[in-house]
Amino acid sequence: MVRMYETIVIVQPELGDDELKGLTAKVTDIIGSFKGVLHRLEDWGVRKLAYPVKKSVRGRYYYVRFDGDAPLIAELERRLRLDDKVLRYQSVKLEKEAAAPAPKAAPVESAPAVEAE
Repeated sequence: MVRMYETIVIVQPELGDDELKGLTAKVTDIIGSFKGVLHRLEDWGVRKLAYPVKKSVRGRYYYVRFDGDAPLIAELERRLRLDDKVLRYQSVKLEKEAAAPAPKAAPVESAPAVEAE
């Protein structure tokens, strides 16, 4: 059964462009080989970690949104676990498609203050 998933991957911040392209290619190849559908792969950039992970205080975050089944998740997480460049990862099954962000509300106008004389 095909389900919606999202995965956050944190990799070492000092990786070069070739290594980052190799990592993203590996993720897309795994999803494609298990007949999954990749919807989004975003680089969120380098951010400070809440606590040191494998002696790193910063990490480069990647967001992956895809459709697939259980064997796809198992293989993706297995490969991420074996990769030394990956600091952490977390996969979550989505119950339904995330709605578009709500439009920004118009600023609330405050009533003019009445000055007492």
